[in-house]
Amino acid sequence: MQTNPTHTSLVAVGDSFTEGMSDLLPDGSYRGWADLLAGRMAAQTPGFRYANLAVRGKLIAQIVEEQVGVAAAMGADVITLVGGLNDTLRPKCDMGRVRALLEEAVETLAPACKQLVLMRSPGRQGPVLERFRPRMEELFACVDALAERHGAIVVDLYGAPSLGDPRLWDVDRLHLTAEGHRRVAEAVWQTLGYDPEDTEWRTPMPATLPPGWAARRAADMRFARRHLLPWIGRRLTGRSSGDGLPAKRPELLPYDEPSA
Repeated sequence: MQTNPTHTSLVAVGDSFTEGMSDLLPDGSYRGWADLLAGRMAAQTPGFRYANLAVRGKLIAQIVEEQVGVAAAMGADVITLVGGLNDTLRPKCDMGRVRALLEEAVETLAPACKQLVLMRSPGRQGPVLERFRPRMEELFACVDALAERHGAIVVDLYGAPSLGDPRLWDVDRLHLTAEGHRRVAEAVWQTLGYDPEDTEWRTPMPATLPPGWAARRAADMRFARRHLLPWIGRRLTGRSSGDGLPAKRPELLPYDEPSA
């Protein structure tokens, strides 16, 4: 891997994780790890360009259909691809089809850029992770194999102890907090060969006293009412949180720092 490389452009492909939920800015938009990474890369290279095609809720088939061809045509130095995890969380998931679509995406994107970046996505410790862990690990085994075959690099977020900590996850239990996204940006930054800015991003947060029983139950009730029940409703009606939403940053343009 090149040390302190020079990249002139970045295109991010994926779902809500890459869109940046739940790293909320004051104007109501989301920042996220990809924006943070682009900002760092832009500071190294004047005229750096950035596009983010991610849309929340997208399944791997939608990512392939709506984003992969567009990303490949942009001719960026670096493309990041994270997808398939939403599929693994569905009750009925054809993992063979997920693997095939992920392979199609990688075969299209790898020749279209100087460096393709894949990821083993993080998972919040808890019963949901344990339930879907076999599917997730099957997906990650596919990611590793594709990376080796096509010269991509893999950012191992799944194996980072810090990112499993529930304190780095938003109240919806599906998306990382701002601190979680910062650590992901650092992980990708280092995997691309840049000098570390935080050598401890994998290190777990200091231990604190866990919340009491009453506080945990109240949090569970809020989560079910605000997030779980609406999610179930969308599944039952065939809707997605990303329906009708445009790509976050659809054109490969010079990077502009968002408002803090």
